[in-house]
This record gives sequence, structure tokens and C-alpha cells, in this order.
Amino acid sequence: MQKFFVVVTGFLITGLLHFHNTYAQDTARYKGMTVNLDEVVVNAKRIGFDVNSFIKRVEEDTTFYRAFKNLRLLGFTADNDIRIYDKDKQVKASLKSETHQTMNGLCRTMQVINEKVTGDFYTSKGDYNYYTAELYAGLFFTKGTACVDANGNGPEQGGGSMQRHKAQLKQLIFNPGKPVRGVPIVGPKVAIFNPEVMRFYDFSITAENYLGVSCYVFAAQVKKDLGRIDRGDVVINELVTYFNKDNFEIVGRKYSLSYKTLLFDFNVRMNVEMTKKNDLLIPALVTYDGTWDVPFKKRETAAFIARFHVN
Repeated sequence: MQKFFVVVTGFLITGLLHFHNTYAQDTARYKGMTVNLDEVVVNAKRIGFDVNSFIKRVEEDTTFYRAFKNLRLLGFTADNDIRIYDKDKQVKASLKSETHQTMNGLCRTMQVINEKVTGDFYTSKGDYNYYTAELYAGLFFTKGTACVDANGNGPEQGGGSMQRHKAQLKQLIFNPGKPVRGVPIVGPKVAIFNPEVMRFYDFSITAENYLGVSCYVFAAQVKKDLGRIDRGDVVINELVTYFNKDNFEIVGRKYSLSYKTLLFDFNVRMNVEMTKKNDLLIPALVTYDGTWDVPFKKRETAAFIARFHVN
């Protein structure tokens, strides 16, 4: 259980949210959810925009997860910047590198073009000394040759608690708003579409240009007047997703999560910007900034930036 929180809080990623305050012009309901609509969405609703269908699409979206799998199908160059901070917010360990992924059919290999490391980023045996770095490497670095099918799916990993924790982590990252199975404390609290959880949030749909794309923006924000007891049940503080108006693909997602008990606490932020290559949706930028603390482990505070340049 402790490892799960290390995994979740040591990797979940975001940048600071800039949510544009809009005045509600109308509301719609979805399974008991009240959703504020701005004027642009209200007008779109009058000419056929289906609010309930849109929210269902938000809840059931799989394109975000697929975009990360698509990185296994393309050659790319990545700029990697990982920093670990001490209690005085000074960098105590870091890695900056440029990596290049090459494809041979559905098999990929990765070459390190350059790398600069400071502090105790690696152990004396050459392993990663921090969970944030270990999980970053597990998602974005490739050792040797790795092959996938046409959907970007690789062979099943071996069993064990770490693989189970990684699977739980993927649920939380790629399906935000849905319960995480097997995690009794935090898992149910992220299910913002469930009636027992949605009552803690204000929901809205607005229209905005984001990264040069005309988007519908779905946002869930914790109610400002939430009481202290209810606030203690909140894990997702904000979740903002930008959908391309033309095809409803995700253009970007920003969210922050935090939770605190006597045994552990975490406070993390994530930001992902998407792009397209060869008709495949892929992440162009991933950022993370966060801290976590669990029993028998030193608090780990880290940030990273990953930029992907597709060949």
C-alpha cells in the first residue's frame, strides 16, 4: 500500500493551472451533475451541441491513454529534465539528457545522445536513487529492444507488487475521474463522476482557444465553500481538459491532486500538451511538480519536464 502512494505521488505530473473564470450563462445536468455553461456553449447547445453526450465522452475518453502508447510507434527525440529538491528547495540531484528513439517495424531502441547528472541521482550500482526518476524512466526510456503490436501494446509484464502499483498509477493518470481499483483509501475519492464525490465539485463547460486550437473545455474544481470535513475527502483539486471542437480529441489536460493523513501526504500537479504526427495523437510536453511523504521514506520533492520532438 505504501508503495502505491510512493508511485502515485512520486510521478503524477502538472504545471500551475490557469483556469479562466467565466460567468455561467446556463446549466445542464448529467446523472445528477449540475454543469455551468458559458455563452458560447449555450449558443452551441441551441444548434445541436449535446451537453450530456459531451460529458459522457469526457468520462469515457480513451484517447489520452492511447496518446502515450503512440510514443511506442514513432521515432522521436526527447529532452529530459528531472530535478530532485531538498527541504530548502535547492536542487540536490538532477538529470538532463537528450534521447533518440529509433523504430524498426514495431520494435524500438533508444540512444542517449547526451546526459548530465548531478548529486546522487544514481546509486553506486547505477540504479535510480529516486522513485520519480525510476517511474519517469519506466514510461519514457527504453533499454535494449522493445516490441509492441499495432496498437502500441507490449507483452504482459511479470507479476509482483511494483507492476500492480504501476497499473494502479496508470488508472489514475489516464482515467482521471474514475475509481482506482484495489486502493481503498484514495481510489474511491478520485471518482468525480460518482454522486458521492461529484457533490464536492463545481463543473463547467466553456469554449477557449488552446495551443492554437478551438476547444471545448471541461473543468471540475473543488467548491470554494466546501467545509473542512468534506475537504478532507477530496483528492482531485482541479481537473481541466481541452477537447478539439472538430474531433473531440484531447489537446491538453491539467490537474492537481493532494491528500493528507497521519500516515502519508502528497501534493502534485500535472500538465500535458498534445500534438499529432502521422494521424497519431501523442504528448508533446509533460510536466510534473510535486512532493510526497510516506512512513519509513524520506520526503521526495521533484519536478520534471519532458519534451518530445517527433521525427
